[in-house]
Amino acid sequence: MERPFRDRRHAGAFLAARIQAYANRPNLLILALPRGGVPVAFEVAQALRAPLDLFLVRKLGVPGHEELAMGAIASGGVQVLNRDVVDMLHLSPADIDLVAARELQELERRENAYRGDRSPPALAHRTIILVDDGLATGASMRAAAEALRRRDVEKIVVAVPVASSHTCAEIKNLVDDLVCAMTPTHFRAVGQWYQDFDQTSDDEVRDLLAQANRHAGNAEPSRSI
Repeated sequence: MERPFRDRRHAGAFLAARIQAYANRPNLLILALPRGGVPVAFEVAQALRAPLDLFLVRKLGVPGHEELAMGAIASGGVQVLNRDVVDMLHLSPADIDLVAARELQELERRENAYRGDRSPPALAHRTIILVDDGLATGASMRAAAEALRRRDVEKIVVAVPVASSHTCAEIKNLVDDLVCAMTPTHFRAVGQWYQDFDQTSDDEVRDLLAQANRHAGNAEPSRSI
């Protein structure tokens, strides 16, 4: 089977070419969903000449089948559930709460690991492009979009290199603009479209954010999300 993307950086360059209409906008901010979305978003931010930061989201995996998402949580205390999965597997509120508590700890760990003392970016009155390495169930991206809806943002755009067409149709109703660069017919998982889909490390996330900040001249205004 053909795998069109060499790696996430290659996918980011491919995606950036399809959203050039947003380049050079003074109120534009690229937010990556860590960790896999960061290398993709780095290439997008460089191509669009926009600042890069993170929006933290954690998938809620089904106990015993963690790759299957029953929902997600995002910065700001937002929780989104995949009702089809929850109902099909008869998952109880206690099952969900147990996983959510564990993932909240990891979300907070990553917040500290990636940002340190640096404050989150200002979001008010900005066009936000949310970037990930792909969409399967879309639970993480839905959580991110719903969390941003609670902020005074001007526009929410979701951009990914590859996605399920069904998930794209669902996400489209939640945001102002959606760019799914590829929607293959036989979509099973995001990783099947990458030659190299190794896990992105914390060190790589920090390194790419540092590079992006250097390119932006550390001029990004900030406040608490």
